[in-house]
Amino acid sequence: MWKQALLAASVAGATTEPIRIPSAPNVDSVPGQSFISYSIELSSFPDFAGTLPPHSALSSQPSLTLVPGNKSNPNTFTDNLLTNIGNIAGSKPYIRVGGNTQDFALYNASLRTQINGTYDPQRSNDYPTTIYLGPSFFESYQTLPGVRFSHGFNLGKGAVSAEGWQALVDTAPLACKAFGRDRFYGYEYGNEPNNFNLGGKYRPRNTSWDAEDYVREWRNGTAEIRRQMRKHCPELEDKYLTFMAPSYDDRASSLPAVEVWKLGLDENNDINTYSVHNYIDGAASPGVTLQHTLMNHTRTTRDVDEQVRRYKNIVAAGKGTAPLIFGETNSLYNQGKPGLSNSFGAALWGLDFNLYSAAAGYQRVHMHQGTNYRYQSWQPVDTHKAPKGTKAPYYGNIAAASALSNLLSGNVSVTSLPLVSDAEAAYAIYEGGRLRRVLAINMRGYNTTKDGAGVNPLPAPKPRPSRPFFFAVGHVDRLATVQRLMANGSDAITGITYDGWSYNYELDNGKPVRLRNVTTGETLKVSGGVVTVHVPDSSAALLHIGD
Repeated sequence: MWKQALLAASVAGATTEPIRIPSAPNVDSVPGQSFISYSIELSSFPDFAGTLPPHSALSSQPSLTLVPGNKSNPNTFTDNLLTNIGNIAGSKPYIRVGGNTQDFALYNASLRTQINGTYDPQRSNDYPTTIYLGPSFFESYQTLPGVRFSHGFNLGKGAVSAEGWQALVDTAPLACKAFGRDRFYGYEYGNEPNNFNLGGKYRPRNTSWDAEDYVREWRNGTAEIRRQMRKHCPELEDKYLTFMAPSYDDRASSLPAVEVWKLGLDENNDINTYSVHNYIDGAASPGVTLQHTLMNHTRTTRDVDEQVRRYKNIVAAGKGTAPLIFGETNSLYNQGKPGLSNSFGAALWGLDFNLYSAAAGYQRVHMHQGTNYRYQSWQPVDTHKAPKGTKAPYYGNIAAASALSNLLSGNVSVTSLPLVSDAEAAYAIYEGGRLRRVLAINMRGYNTTKDGAGVNPLPAPKPRPSRPFFFAVGHVDRLATVQRLMANGSDAITGITYDGWSYNYELDNGKPVRLRNVTTGETLKVSGGVVTVHVPDSSAALLHIGD
């Protein structure tokens, strides 16, 4: 398999200069518990968490979704995939439930289904834009044991309509009862409010709506949510009634975060995480390609660093201390693009994005997904658009979790190692101040299917080049064990493994299955303090450095 790549012609221009690894870690890059986490579109959450068959009362009619279900029928596929990461990281991923559809969601106490959503093709074919939640929606929070959640409340309508305000009053008690202490991660009031006033037919606010208006609405709404929770969940301490904010879209410049903090967004000290959203580019943006947009380390660092700068401005102004997270992120906004966001190249991008975010000081990263979304890590149910299954990006999530390993000790730190090429990335991972792992990512594209679509194999693909990475690890005469993230090429959408493990739905409902036709158990010798690992194009290698 991958060893065949090492027989390819030598790569011109490959450097033999060892990559220097700092002897001490970056003290500002200590990822938090459940660093690899997820964001799930609110309208899709019952699919991911669990439903009763049939999936939809009118599943053949995409204009209407009526999702029945309760905690007696959890989605075991989702739970298995979360458990896989939890077994590596020490705790299951946290799940933020929200997205665009949280600002459409109203409440119907008599609704006998979890959600009733109506699609408007003029607005989106990917999610409903008229939504009512029923009481059983909140039972879905009890279907995934060991998972902590955040729930997104509707600011879009909650602050400006009687029905929206009543939805806050009615659902706040349901949320706190569903979460209690054990499932609580946070609450969220509004998704990307800095997009609300940008103009257009469907924007929830006019262009005159400003930072003062936002702060006033947010504080009024969150105060009411907390008031209802204190009334109906009096046993919960204040720390279980806190919020992530501002949940901004990184592309919009409206309502500057520094300004809203100065205006008192966190005056009540009820923000537990500083949450921002990020997408590398748009699914329909001109010039978007796998190599130059996603498999491009410089693009990734640019986006991550920009958000860090904004966060540090707030901290420097003395107006914020909440830890920094990506509350929603993925490859290409508008739910991703086929052939790019669902490819193995996107898995490599996700691995690089998560590790660089950890090195930059983020405490957690929530990869966003929804039913039928192109960038999803898994499709939770069968639909007329896509079959249930594990998708390529999930393998990047597994590899990232493996690189960080068990985070419960709180002594893991990550350092990004500067390289010359945009198509390469490397990271040093420390535990207790000692180097334990080194990750090398080779993001040069390599395709084995016609037009790089990941479907029809090429009859005679070109030999796969391999690049040597030389790491000065500072350990003499030791062995390093290697785990590889592999597929046939960056265009692959199936046949992906991490360390020989497959997590495909078809094999064992998402549980790990070791494949016999994949090389594992590889070891490398550290000689003179330097270890050399060959990494085929469009793949990654994680080195575990022995004592």
